[in-house]
Amino acid sequence: MTQKISPPVYVTRPALPPLEELMPYLQKIWDTRVLTNCGPFHQELEQALCEYLGVKHICLFANATIALVTALKALRIEGEVITTPYSFVATAHSLLWNGISPVFVDIEPDTLNIDPARIEAAITPKTTAIMPVHCYGTPCEVDAIQRIADNYNLKVIYDAAHAFGVKNQHGSILNYGDLSVLSFHATKVFNTFEGGAIVCPDAKTKKHIDNLKNFGFVNETTVVASGINGKMSEINAALGLLQLKHIDDLIAKRKAIDHAYRKMLTGIKGIRCLLDTTPHDTNFSYFPILVSPEYPLGRDGLYEMLKTHNIFARRYFYPLISEFSMYRGLTSSDKHHLPVADNASKQILCLPIYPDLEMETVEAIVRHIADAV
Repeated sequence: MTQKISPPVYVTRPALPPLEELMPYLQKIWDTRVLTNCGPFHQELEQALCEYLGVKHICLFANATIALVTALKALRIEGEVITTPYSFVATAHSLLWNGISPVFVDIEPDTLNIDPARIEAAITPKTTAIMPVHCYGTPCEVDAIQRIADNYNLKVIYDAAHAFGVKNQHGSILNYGDLSVLSFHATKVFNTFEGGAIVCPDAKTKKHIDNLKNFGFVNETTVVASGINGKMSEINAALGLLQLKHIDDLIAKRKAIDHAYRKMLTGIKGIRCLLDTTPHDTNFSYFPILVSPEYPLGRDGLYEMLKTHNIFARRYFYPLISEFSMYRGLTSSDKHHLPVADNASKQILCLPIYPDLEMETVEAIVRHIADAV
């Protein structure tokens, strides 16, 4: 019999910088009395992120949801946008906030990213954009998506909430599409407690988005657009600067945990790890497994059993966005159109993964999973 784990183990925990490193930043904020409105730490973090991520321009935001809403506004997207039902609900909510109708298409079984083969058939005269999601930090088929967008003159906005630091053979995955949106929420690989960002291709677009996130002001007395208050505070930016100093070490620790899980879970009947990507193709932000009907407890039974041992996994993403009341009536929400996504949502379980998760705890989690078999 395996021993219970105490204290509770959650699917993720925020990575916090050492308190002694934070104090000089807080002192500077107190001394200058600059708390927000794109202060010095805000500007410094934008530059530091551009250099680290290998992108040209970044606009920091208070959170990723406001960033998604603003990205759609900045590109003047309207009508219908093709997206995935397999994501956090903010992906689709950002469309509704802009009066846009989401059109859901199915996902690929190995990556759980939007299936490019399904996109073209969903395009109508009202379609103006595609909003894919780099699920769990695994890149979408960006070249295939861009070819479709070019053929039909569509914009592409990537929900890259999970994709901090992710690269392919050409560099940062964030350079694809017209805009990419990052999340810096406390649960993410890189966090500012709350925060987000839009990756922009050029200075003109960045200036436009910077205006939009500050109510549409271009100077003290002139407002040129119906903007929003999406600015990141100086304290959040300071936290981001500290996080960036440690990010490579944090990702390396996640990688070790990911590899340990894969090795130890091998051979457990009914448990399948998702596609094993190379270190450049992911940031190890989540550790999702698929629990098939062959597993004696089933997915929900395993979820509940782990809770009895103080292990709090998460069913990311269950239910599908298309099953929520505000989306259920859409034609594209019909489960018959979304068989892969529907099946994945019923089998998915994300196990705990964060930098200070001890290997002994990982071993205990796997023993609990194996004991049911």
